[in-house]
Amino acid sequence: MPNSTTVTEFLLTRFSDVWEYRVLHAMLFLQMYFATLLGNFLIVTVTTFDKKLHTPMFFFLRNLSVLDMCYISVTIPKACVIFLLDNRVISLIGCASQIFFVFMFACAELLFLSIMAHDRYVAICQPLHYPMIMNPRVCIQMTLTSVLSSMGYAAFHTANTFRLSFCRSNVVYQFFCDIPSLLKLSCSDTLSNEILIFISAVVIAGGCFAFITMSYIHIFSTVLKLPNRRERGKAFSTCVPHIIVVTIFVTSVAAIYLKPTSHSPMIQDMITSVFYSIVPPFLNPIIYSLRNKQIKEAVKRIMSKKLYSGNR
Repeated sequence: MPNSTTVTEFLLTRFSDVWEYRVLHAMLFLQMYFATLLGNFLIVTVTTFDKKLHTPMFFFLRNLSVLDMCYISVTIPKACVIFLLDNRVISLIGCASQIFFVFMFACAELLFLSIMAHDRYVAICQPLHYPMIMNPRVCIQMTLTSVLSSMGYAAFHTANTFRLSFCRSNVVYQFFCDIPSLLKLSCSDTLSNEILIFISAVVIAGGCFAFITMSYIHIFSTVLKLPNRRERGKAFSTCVPHIIVVTIFVTSVAAIYLKPTSHSPMIQDMITSVFYSIVPPFLNPIIYSLRNKQIKEAVKRIMSKKLYSGNR
């Protein structure tokens, strides 16, 4: 483009320019952030120190909790700085880093949730084969494969985005750097980027959602055959919240990444992005710790040991 300057830094956007609203938004974000860190740290601590929880299900839950703490830390601290201070600037490298880590953790989150759904499917539908199918070696292999493939996926899309030229504006209409917002600022042809994002979102998000849905269909069909009504209720109360979180996650991702960038209202996209970047890490510890009897019992055992050793 003639008479244009290449962008070297970006300006992120707040939900509102009114100071009182900015403080309110920052307080809400910080409360969700600290609640997420506390809940997930509790899960990591309990599942690490209680030997009774050294099972595949809690191994994956511990990994998910570590992932959630990292995931939410990519966006909220910088967003609170934007809300409370006048510093909306993020460097080109900082923006690329945010995109890389958001993509990596979001992809890993979907893969981990899929693995956990598979773990529950094997435990409920094939209990006799569970120790053989979900042995420690397989669990570690699935975890490493998920993390490494997520890193490759994030690196590809980050590199593919920043090969473009940005010379129209440096205002990103989002509270963190994401690809759809950046594509609007590019003076290069972005059609191939949009196609690749669409295809990868359909394959990964759609594939994981389909896999999780099929796993729970098999689980529900097995649970409905149980003679004990209490056991059926327990299984449903565990599985349904998991499905709700996955549905919120996938639908919010689809709302952002499966539509043309030119048809994206700013405030709507900013609100929708909260549902895939902040809400899942916030809700996961509530679902898996406060609603899990084994986690509650493990917390009580650890607390009683600490009190006993303190009294001695």
